[in-house]
Formats: sequence, C-alpha cells, structure tokens
Amino acid sequence: MYRQVLDPVAGSLGWSSLVAALPLAVLFVLLGALRMRAWLASLIALAVSLAVAIWTYGMPAGQAFLAGSEGAAFGFFPILWIVINALWVYNITVATGHFDVLRRTFARVSDDQRLQAILIAFSFGALLEALAGFGTPVAVTSVMLIALGFQPLKAAVLALTANTAPVAFGAMATPILTLGKVTGQSSDTLGAMVGRQTPILAVFVPLILVLIADGRRGVRETWPTALFCGAAFGVAQYATANFVSVPLADVVASLVSAAAVVLVVRLRRPHAPARPVIAGGAADEPTPEFAARAGRGGAPGEAPADARADVVRAYAPYAIIIAVFVVCQIDQVKNWLNGATQTVGWPGLHITGASGKPSTLPTFTFNYFTTPGTQMLVAGLITMIALRVGAVRALRAYGTTLVQLRWAILTVMAVLALAFVMNASGQTVTLGTWMAGAGGAFAVLSPVLGWLGTAVTGSDTSSNSLFGALQITAANKADLSPVLMAATNSSGGVLGKMVSPQNLAIAAAAVGLDGREGDIFRRVVLWSLLFLAGMCVLSGLQSTGVLSWMVP
Repeated sequence: MYRQVLDPVAGSLGWSSLVAALPLAVLFVLLGALRMRAWLASLIALAVSLAVAIWTYGMPAGQAFLAGSEGAAFGFFPILWIVINALWVYNITVATGHFDVLRRTFARVSDDQRLQAILIAFSFGALLEALAGFGTPVAVTSVMLIALGFQPLKAAVLALTANTAPVAFGAMATPILTLGKVTGQSSDTLGAMVGRQTPILAVFVPLILVLIADGRRGVRETWPTALFCGAAFGVAQYATANFVSVPLADVVASLVSAAAVVLVVRLRRPHAPARPVIAGGAADEPTPEFAARAGRGGAPGEAPADARADVVRAYAPYAIIIAVFVVCQIDQVKNWLNGATQTVGWPGLHITGASGKPSTLPTFTFNYFTTPGTQMLVAGLITMIALRVGAVRALRAYGTTLVQLRWAILTVMAVLALAFVMNASGQTVTLGTWMAGAGGAFAVLSPVLGWLGTAVTGSDTSSNSLFGALQITAANKADLSPVLMAATNSSGGVLGKMVSPQNLAIAAAAVGLDGREGDIFRRVVLWSLLFLAGMCVLSGLQSTGVLSWMVP
C-alpha cells in the first residue's frame, strides 16, 4: 500500500511543486522548443515522472509501473476506442466517395476559405464534439479542411483552435456529468455555470479562426459573419445549458451556428479572397466514382451538381451517429446497456491519499456498451448497410485507420501513463494543493488548474475527475462559490485541449504530419494561453461583486 505525500521535498509545497512539474516541463520543452516527435517526447516525460515518483515521492517501483500500465490501458479504452471507430466511419465515407460529396456541399455554401474554416472546424467540429469528443473533431475536420484546399499544418491548427468552446459539453456533457459526481454538486447547476463562461469564449473563436486562415485582412473582410456565428453559438449554448438540457448544449449550438453562417452567406455576399481559395484537392473536382452522376449542368468552373441521393448518403453517416447516440441516451436504453458495465480494481495497485482515504485511481471501469466508442462502432456498422459497403471493404478501411493512427496510439497511451503516474504518486495533487493555497486569488488561478489537467491528460473529463474535488476544497477555504470554482475547472480545461500531446498526436496523424507535433504546438500554444488569460479574468470577476450575478 502506497500513501501519497504532498510535500516530499524539505516539507515544502513550493519546492515539491517545482519537482512535481518536471515531467510536464520536460514534455512541453521537448515538443515546443526541440520539436521532438510526440511519441518520443511522451516516453521521455513518462520516464521522468516515474523517476520523480520513485526517488522523490518514495513510491514503490512496482506501484509506479502498475499505475503507468493502468493509464496506458485507459488511453486505449475508452479514449482511443472512440477515436479509432470515429475515424473508421470517416474512412468508409472516403473509400466510397461520399466524403467528396460532403465536402462539395460545404464548398457550395461559400467559396471563401475563411467561412469554410468557421463552418467546418467550428460548427461541424462542435457537432462531432457533442457526439463523440476525445479528439474525434480534430481528426475529422482537419482532413475535411485539407480536402477544401488548406495546407496540412494550417488545417491542424484551425481544427485544434476550434476545439475549445464545445469541449466542456462534449460527448453528451460527459465532463460535466463527471464533475457532478466527483464534487457532489448538481450537474445541472454546474452545466448552467459552465454555460455562462464558455459561450463568451465561443464569441471570439470564429474571429481567431479567420485570423489564422487569412490574417488581419480576413478579419476585416469577414468579421460580421464570424461574430454572428460565434454569438449564435454562444447564445444557443447558454440557453440550452441553462433552460433545456445540459447534454444537448453542443448539439443545439452547433446546428444554430451552422445555420447562422448559411443565413449570412445567403443574405450577404462576402468579399472573396484575392488569392485562390482552393489549392491541391479542389472541392469542385469530383472523384471518378461520382464524376458521371455529379457532372450535370452548372457553368464552367462551378462545382457540378451531385445527385440528391448521393447528398443524402453523404450526410447519412452523421445522421446515423446522431440517432444512435440519442437512442443510447434514453434512460431505459442507457440502463439496459449499463448492465454490461464492469468495475474492477487494477491488479496489484494499492494507493491511499495523503489523508489516508483509499484512492479511487486503481478502479478501472469497463463500460463496454455505454462508452461512445462502442456506440460509434454500432453507427459504423449501420453506415456500412446504408452506404452498401461490404465487410472486406470495411475491414480494409479499419486497417487503414489503425495504420494512420499508429503513432498517435503510442503517444496517447504514453501520455495517459504519464498522467496516471503523476496522479498516483501525488505529483498532480501537490501542484493543485500549492495553487489552492492562494486564498481569494485562487478564483483567478482556478482555470489554470483545469487547463493543466486537460493539457496533461488530453481530456476535460479526466481534468474534472482529477481536480474537481480539490476546487471545492479550495473554494470552501477561500470563501468562494463552490459551483463557480468547480465549473471553472471545466471551462479552463477546454483551453488545455489544443496543447495536449494526445490531441496534437491525433491532429498530426490525421493530416499526415507525424513527427511535427512540435510545429503544431508552437502555433497553438499562444492562442491557448491567450484564451486562458481571458478565462482567468472572467473567473476572477465572477467571484467578485462585478459579475457575481452570473453565478447560479
């Protein structure tokens, strides 16, 4: 039995925090400064975390390695299980040519790449986040952007930056539901509070996407559409989270924001970019499979019209995914599926917290049918029938997916192993407890804790599991609102998503830039920190009389 120690270095939380932060510092320096491959940087950082756990925290080597093995397993199930099956569905649409139809329909909304970035990375990405989460939006939307002519590096940066405001309500609000469980607070109240923070972030995200896509000129020429889209998303997310349903917040917001873009484009023709909006795989070039059916009518240079049946089939996989996920959220169905869930203790791993209470970390849950990954697999099987895809072709697409994600799989498992070692040994609790000692100023630092948790684990859900209870404890000590601090952990966590090695690896794998995760990191880290600073200011103001009226 290993009992966590919070201040192993000279009995000081401050000095202990410096040592506890070493694995993260190593990881981000190797990625950002040395541009090392993500899988290698993650393995080195994992080795550092093991060394700190064993030689500084006094954790038995066997327990430390067991914690790492549990983390690697968790990285594969449920996280990679979701991403693999989601990308498999996508690869089926590519193999059948239906993806080409889908991208042409997006291109017809507007031939302006900047608006395409908003529509796909932000609105469509938010829908994917609402349904699956865990890196799926980044993988799918980045490839769609490449198909519309974006350079791979820019496509990855856009997809990562867009995957922020929707994250707290992702996978049918799994992060918030988890936060409610670990804090003892009502998930509806927490969702309402998050729905009064992330919608403000959402207003600015489309503007930043336009800036990334086309610089200041892009903002100058398309800011009304970008602002209207962000505001529509924010209002819909706020209203749904506060008055309708927390799990449906992103579903409604994504659809409303997409409709807002289409409406503005129909009413107002934006100034077209001076340079060509399509480069490489043009959106108006049909694949051979669809060339005959899609080549009807249209002026020269215009995208040929696809048959209505082909358009329906192109959207069918996503309609199927929505339908499967909605059905699985029905209480009776969910309870029935949950009957197969098994909870086991990780063999040989025995940990107690610093207070002497048994840790829940060694508890591993096999939620075979309620995990979004399995539901995505079922949606894929139904998609095979809808698109008339044979078993051999589907298996070939699955093999392509595994090859495409091979380095991302190694990276994710290594990063989650690192996270579990830090959690089990007490390194993350040391960092959190040290920050929680800031008193009233903790309201400003609270988002940083959520950001840190997501940056390490790649999951807002894991960040809430890790720091949710600590936020409540710190709030009570500093006479702050427990609901505000707990919700802020999730809202701050969404901003760590874009710099997490897990998401960087998935983005790099999707756009064919394996080994260049460091380049992607360097282009998104400043946006992550800028958004984080804004969330810190918002949280601080909401803890005072200035914006305290926003706290439910």
